[in-house]
Amino acid sequence: MEYVEPVLGIANCLGTPACKYLQYHRKLNDYVRNFKRIRDELNCKMEDIELQLKAELLRPLGKIPKKEVGNWLKDVKEMIREAQVVENKISNGRYLCRACNGKLVDEKTREMKEFLDKAPNASEGLAMDGPSAGLPLPTSELVGEEAVRNEIWACLMQEVSKIGVWGMGGVGKTTIMKHIHNDLLKQERFKRVIWVTISKEFNVMKVQDNIASALESKEYLDKEEDKLRRAAILSEMLKNAGKHVLILDDVWDKVSLEEVGIPEPSGGNGCKLVLTSRSEHVCKYMGCKVIKVKPLSEEEALILFLNKVGPKIVQSPTIMPTLKLVVKECAGLPLTIVVVAGTMIGEDNPLIWKNALVELKERIGKVEGVEAEVIERLKFSFDHLKDKQVKHCFLYCTVYPEDLEIGKDGLIECWIEEGIIDDMGTRQEMKDKGHVILKKLGDNCLLENITTSPTVRMHDAVRDMALSITRMNPRYMIQAGLQLEELPGKEQWSPDIEKVSLMCNSISEVSIDVLPAKCQLLTTLLLQNNPIKKISISFFTNMPCLSVLNLSSTKIESLPNSISELKNLTTLLLCGCEELRDLPCLSMLQELKKLDLRRTKIEEVPEGMDMLIKLRYLDLLVFTLKEIPAGLLPKLVHLQYLGFHVNNEKTSLTAEEMEPLKKLECLIGHFEDISEFDKFIPSMQQSKKNLIKYHLQVGSSFMLPTRDKTVTIGGVQNWEGELIRHPIEIQELNIIECDYLRSLADDNSSFKNAIDLRVCRIWYCEGIECVISLSSFASSSAHPFQSLEVLDLQVLPKLSALIMKDEGIGSATTSTLAPSAIFSHLKEIKIYSCTSMKTLLPHWLLPNLQNLEEIHVGACDKLVEILGAETSEVEEKGSDALIKFHLPKLRQLRLSKLTNLKSICCKSGVMVCDSLEDIKVFYGCDKLKRIPPFVPLVGNGQPYAYAPPSLTISSFTEWWESMEWDDHPNFKNVLQPLWKLWKY
Repeated sequence: MEYVEPVLGIANCLGTPACKYLQYHRKLNDYVRNFKRIRDELNCKMEDIELQLKAELLRPLGKIPKKEVGNWLKDVKEMIREAQVVENKISNGRYLCRACNGKLVDEKTREMKEFLDKAPNASEGLAMDGPSAGLPLPTSELVGEEAVRNEIWACLMQEVSKIGVWGMGGVGKTTIMKHIHNDLLKQERFKRVIWVTISKEFNVMKVQDNIASALESKEYLDKEEDKLRRAAILSEMLKNAGKHVLILDDVWDKVSLEEVGIPEPSGGNGCKLVLTSRSEHVCKYMGCKVIKVKPLSEEEALILFLNKVGPKIVQSPTIMPTLKLVVKECAGLPLTIVVVAGTMIGEDNPLIWKNALVELKERIGKVEGVEAEVIERLKFSFDHLKDKQVKHCFLYCTVYPEDLEIGKDGLIECWIEEGIIDDMGTRQEMKDKGHVILKKLGDNCLLENITTSPTVRMHDAVRDMALSITRMNPRYMIQAGLQLEELPGKEQWSPDIEKVSLMCNSISEVSIDVLPAKCQLLTTLLLQNNPIKKISISFFTNMPCLSVLNLSSTKIESLPNSISELKNLTTLLLCGCEELRDLPCLSMLQELKKLDLRRTKIEEVPEGMDMLIKLRYLDLLVFTLKEIPAGLLPKLVHLQYLGFHVNNEKTSLTAEEMEPLKKLECLIGHFEDISEFDKFIPSMQQSKKNLIKYHLQVGSSFMLPTRDKTVTIGGVQNWEGELIRHPIEIQELNIIECDYLRSLADDNSSFKNAIDLRVCRIWYCEGIECVISLSSFASSSAHPFQSLEVLDLQVLPKLSALIMKDEGIGSATTSTLAPSAIFSHLKEIKIYSCTSMKTLLPHWLLPNLQNLEEIHVGACDKLVEILGAETSEVEEKGSDALIKFHLPKLRQLRLSKLTNLKSICCKSGVMVCDSLEDIKVFYGCDKLKRIPPFVPLVGNGQPYAYAPPSLTISSFTEWWESMEWDDHPNFKNVLQPLWKLWKY
């Protein structure tokens, strides 16, 4: 094998003309010197642009890098990496002849020179204005609180620079401020509205990161570790962010603005600081105008309770008197009101309501202090959860740090790992059970954001209640997110401890010295998101019951051999351990059900993997992995989840290796060889009842999937599409750098049967001429792309049409040329750098596009019109007749770098799309001088003096002023108020 690459190199040189061959041979040293010079120039240019970009981002308001600048930097870094590979090959003598070396160096030098010539011009600016002031925050309905809300708003509109909103836990401070945050975004009085949650354990660097993230400039703090310098950088960012409102939510103690890097708000800079706190003292200490949030009045509290508990209870006269007394026991706190109401939803037995009232009174009477009373009210809801499994799932949420947004899928995975959700027939059944539990916790208001977000959150007061329950059980030690720099002391590790969460701290070393002699009952140890570099050799020696070990996102380079002694370990998580290069033998871990090695640096599968026959979940998405040993996967017949990537062109998993895995439900994998992928599909189809999610990659290119059932084919040459099979239920198809492909759906292609396809991307395919060849479906019942929603076509130099008509059919304009199902669900079209297209959407295709919402077109040099009518159609209707282009759901039309675009639709055309909200004309559309007239959906209207009711037009001033209105001058008066200057 060591001679294969040199021989291939010589073979590659044989086609070189003799004179050039001799030149490569004789002048190798000159080629190498030129190569190094250009490489150094490119490297210096890259560093210069990065420095200039950093300076530019720190200066103006909310700047972000221009897309082309970011892409250039990304590509150049890859180019320099490739150049290093070439230099290593030359210096190591990887090729046997000087001529081959000369050719290789010359080709790479030319590529680098092209990048150097295309470097961004700093004089034109490297950054552009960022997005709007911010994104709206999800929030719950606000009942009452109008007076305090108006008071806060009045202060923000006046000369008050610092406002402190305080009140007891659960009184609604955060909810009120979320509503105000969203109202500020709508008003556009401030350039930025920044929301940062502080939490009980104040961390300067975390707050700095959160503010920088809101300004979309976090990467410029990531490289800096010194707090003082970070504060200086952040201060400069905020000073140049214009007038802004910074909201610090949940402040428990005084915050030094100077230490964080927050400039002092003042009337001079027009900036505002708002903080929410449970402490009036904190607000006063920080010099704030103090505003207290008081509990709801009895009437407001009753309204909120009734809104939550439901109409069935409201209509019961026998329950209402008791219900009002229950509401009174909630003390006007919105949090306790909704939590208690959630507990009583659907309860129509008056005796149960009376019992709830007695229980609430007894609970509150047993404790002293406002905070303790709040906890007891919340415990009422927890204790009334009827399912013990749901209770365990809720208490597990305390292992996470305060105020953390917890991913739903990740949380359910943890419940499965812990065995809280019992082993069921399939993994999907367990996940479904997890979502049912989440809904129950949401219905009881013990978790937030259940229906509105992929994450859930536990209110800090609810977390306090949950922690108070776990503290009564000495078997729990939860110290997550407390900025610990070392393990808790030996006195905190009781001999009967079972679950330990130390995630999200600053622990760098795990030593056995702090542990008791034995942790005989320890089942769960969570150490993820710590900068752990070293673990004591014998650390795991005395943990016979350890079942779940999470070391994800740590900096460990290797695991101690004592991990092999964990014979009861069922879950080992090492995801994101980017320094981890090897593992000890795992053959003794025969109870292991889940092993996650994603994003580690291992090069070989750990020894003893073939003994782990109980594995249900195996993630080997490791880009350094050289191979998966033959015969390994067939032994892991219980796998339900498998992810793999083999970084070796000469080693590819075979279909035979995969065939025994009948229980697979989720497969994320990489096939280097398209023929092996083709063989795998039949066995995949046979087990499709189980396989509900797959992300399959064929070839060298990679793309992040957006749907559950995705196939990406990249860098596969000598393929025209007819050789490959695909899963019938495929939802997303990505094709990249497959130059021999001419059409995606024609007589020879299997993709014409992809009737469930939702997303289709075709990028960098030099040979493709159309997406669909219409002749294939003239007499066929197959309707490809009938479910397609997104069509994304980029850098296809020969693409001339989305659908190619058969010349034999003629040029009739009837829509029967395109079967009505094709593209009938299409919502979004993106076309970029397709340099042979002249018309994007012909008139005869529009009946198929009645659901189209967005059109994005850019860098198509020959494109003359977006919507076009054929000559025969214009002649048939007559030169004076209007051709109507019906797109009833179109909302966005975005155009850029279309140097020959002359019209959006033909001169005799009018657009019928009342839904149109946004026309954006970016740079490079200088020949576009007119916006087509519109007619309303109902009635004939006045085509030259009508515009869709919600339309806005954004462009540069120069383009707008160059518009021509000779044909219908009144149209300008209609559109002028709708135009605004485009701000990137």
